[in-house]
Amino acid sequence: MVMNWIQRNARALLLASVALIGVSGCASNLTGDTYSRAEARRAMVVKFGTVQSVRYVKLEGTKTPIGTVAGGAIGGIAGSTIGRGKGSAVGAVLGAVAGGLAGSAVEEGVTRSQGVEVTVRMDDGRYLAVVQEDAGEGFRTGERVRIVQDGGTMRVSR
Repeated sequence: MVMNWIQRNARALLLASVALIGVSGCASNLTGDTYSRAEARRAMVVKFGTVQSVRYVKLEGTKTPIGTVAGGAIGGIAGSTIGRGKGSAVGAVLGAVAGGLAGSAVEEGVTRSQGVEVTVRMDDGRYLAVVQEDAGEGFRTGERVRIVQDGGTMRVSR
């Protein structure tokens, strides 16, 4: 009976750990050369301009329920091993709350990325600033670039 309890908790802990680790794979790619499936085969507006400035920024990570749930499961299982009876139940609840908070923070940290804000003076004289994930393009002031626009989505590329 004790062995069944250990096996059941070990499986749940393993599944929750895998879910938490998998969160990093859920992050969307926001680079200038990545398109969603919905953007394929759609007409997009292309404009040209000159880079006026480049500034590195941080793109915050995702905040989905996955990190909270996985962390809560891990914390609840770990907390339930403390004490017996009511003590075990209280430990499980406290562990689940603490684990949920930690899981959410881990998810946000794991999916955070480096971004770049590129300010472009368009050929018509207007200025645009586009923020996208930094894929190492190395945009430079004075360089000619193109802006690809699909509705409200824009990206800078060469």
